[in-house]
Amino acid sequence: MTVMPVWCQIYLFAFLAGAVSTLFDTPVFGRIARKFDFMDRPQANHKGHGRATPLLGGAAMFTGWLFCLAAGLGAAFFVQLPGFSEAVSAHLAGINSTLPQLGFLVLGAFLAVLLGLVDDKYALSAAAKFGGQFLIALLAVGLGGVRVNIFFTNPVLVWGASVFWLMLLMNSINFFDNMDGLAVGTITIAMGFFCVIAALNNQYFIAALAAMSCGVTAGFWYYNTSPAMIFMGDSGSHFLGYLAAVISAGVSWFGIDYSLSRFPILMPLFILALPLFDTGMVVLIRTCRGKPFWIGDHNHISHRFVRMGLSRRQAVLLVHLMALSVGLGILPVFWGDFRTAAILVAQAFLFLLVVSILQFALSDRQDTREKVQPDETKEKKP
Repeated sequence: MTVMPVWCQIYLFAFLAGAVSTLFDTPVFGRIARKFDFMDRPQANHKGHGRATPLLGGAAMFTGWLFCLAAGLGAAFFVQLPGFSEAVSAHLAGINSTLPQLGFLVLGAFLAVLLGLVDDKYALSAAAKFGGQFLIALLAVGLGGVRVNIFFTNPVLVWGASVFWLMLLMNSINFFDNMDGLAVGTITIAMGFFCVIAALNNQYFIAALAAMSCGVTAGFWYYNTSPAMIFMGDSGSHFLGYLAAVISAGVSWFGIDYSLSRFPILMPLFILALPLFDTGMVVLIRTCRGKPFWIGDHNHISHRFVRMGLSRRQAVLLVHLMALSVGLGILPVFWGDFRTAAILVAQAFLFLLVVSILQFALSDRQDTREKVQPDETKEKKP
């Protein structure tokens, strides 16, 4: 049994374990949320759902993820299976040396979930939320070893870029979680791509972690599709944003000296293009309109697709297909030269530009038509 097929089986087991864990524990957390009244009520927000919905999806995903991580590490060190043991044993020393950093990264994930839970329950101010995110990012960078150092080696700049990346992803996924299944489906797709890229780059542990995370989000996705039986809340969006930041840094920056790709920086930008693009657009729109960029509204790409005439399900599906389409462009970039990378970057940019023009033009035309024409669905006075 060769090494790569063994690791492919490990990735599959990791994915299945993650999926099964959240398929089983998510209903449990749904019942806990109902018992302790940890619910998202329609009148309290602008999300558009019509009933009170459990709000402990983030805790469910984190619990399943943590269980699978502990089980995987236990299996790596203590379970002896023919074929598998030989493939894993060669990397045990490396895994063992990174356990302290992994412990701090797990602590950061827990704190991200905890911060989100507090925000879900008590609606923290923007300053308090950003402050909590900053401390979590400092922990991940200072003690967890997350590094974004593709363009520079100055320690201050490296720390600043790394902290910014973590905070950017936590807020991007938080902003992106505006329709049932949208954020978790996009992160499931992203984790699948990260697993493939890490595997191609012979980063076995990171690939297994990405596969497990992909399974965890896929299992939760089943319950979060429209109409959602449970919401991830800020706890879930913070957790997924944190995971995306840490794993993308691992694929793109941790082992940069050993990357088999010439353009590792492009990996997360392609794979996470949709949430990053959407965040940039809504921040720009809110700033131009003189509104705080952290206050939610209906200017996300998914909302504009709905105003174009799509149902919410169709809008979510379209965004997922876009994420898959842009993400697939990273595979030729991984193997290609500068010309390949330049063409695919231009293609991705033009794709997003065309979509932007369509959604802004058509949705703005729809808004104008609704203002001009009377609403014929309202009851007429006698």
